[in-house]
Amino acid sequence: MRIPYYHVDSFTDEIFSGNPAGVCLLSEFPADSILKRIAAENRHSETAFVVARANGDFDLRWFTPEVEDDLCGHATLATAYVLQLRGHGDWPVRFHTRSGVLTVDRVGGQFEMNFPARPPFAGEAWPELLAALGLEKGEVLGSVRDVLVVLDDAEQVRRLKPDFAALIKLEMGNSGAIVTAPGGEDADYVCRLFAPAAGINEDPATGSIHCTLAPYWAQRTGKQSFRAHQLSARGGRMEARIAGDRVTISGSARLYLEGTINL
Repeated sequence: MRIPYYHVDSFTDEIFSGNPAGVCLLSEFPADSILKRIAAENRHSETAFVVARANGDFDLRWFTPEVEDDLCGHATLATAYVLQLRGHGDWPVRFHTRSGVLTVDRVGGQFEMNFPARPPFAGEAWPELLAALGLEKGEVLGSVRDVLVVLDDAEQVRRLKPDFAALIKLEMGNSGAIVTAPGGEDADYVCRLFAPAAGINEDPATGSIHCTLAPYWAQRTGKQSFRAHQLSARGGRMEARIAGDRVTISGSARLYLEGTINL
C-alpha cells in the first residue's frame, strides 16, 4: 500500500512553528490497527486520515499517537490545506467525522472551520489538578471533553510547567487540561493545552479547544469574535467567532514535507 502523505504546520504562516499534523490520503480506511500504528510512527499530536466520497464530500478521522480523537482542529485545517494544494475546487469542503459534518471554507488567505460549540459548565474544585499544573489557585470548569482552568493573566499561563506524570494519574481519560487567561494587545485571550493521557504532553496549537474557549470568553466579555494566542514553545495564532451553536475557527498553514508512506 502506498499512501500519499503530507506534513503540514497549522495555525502559522511559517514552518517550524504552529502545530505539525500528518495528512494521509486514502482510497478507503484500512484496519484501525494500521491507522493507530501510522499515527504512532508519525509522532505528531494528530494524524488525519481522509477518504473521498463519490458526492465530493470526505470522510475524516484523527488519531493521536495513543487514541482516536473525536475532534481535531489543526489536523482538519491541515487536511483542507492539502486539498487546496492538490487543486480541490469545491469550497467549502464537507468532512464527515465523529463530531458530525464539519465544513472548511477559504476566506482570504486563511481557512475557516465550522465546528460545534462546546460551552463550559460549572466544575468542582480540583486541587490535585491545580497542583499537577503547578498552580495554587484557578477557576476549574468542565466541558464535553476537556477541563478548563481560568487564570488571571497571560504570564501565569506562559510560565506553567506541569507535572505530566501527575496529570496522567488523575484519570482524566482522553481529556486534556485547557488553561486560559485574558490576552494583551495582540490577543483577546491566551491558552495552552496539556493532554498526556492522549499521548500529547503539550499540544503546540489547538483548534478544537476554541469550541469551549470562545463560548467562555463570549459569556465573560460579551464579544463574539476573538484573536487567540497559544503560548506553547512553537506558538500558534487563530481567530474564533461565535456562530449560534457553532464556532468558526480560522488560521493559516504551511507545507513542510510531501512524500509517500509504504506499507
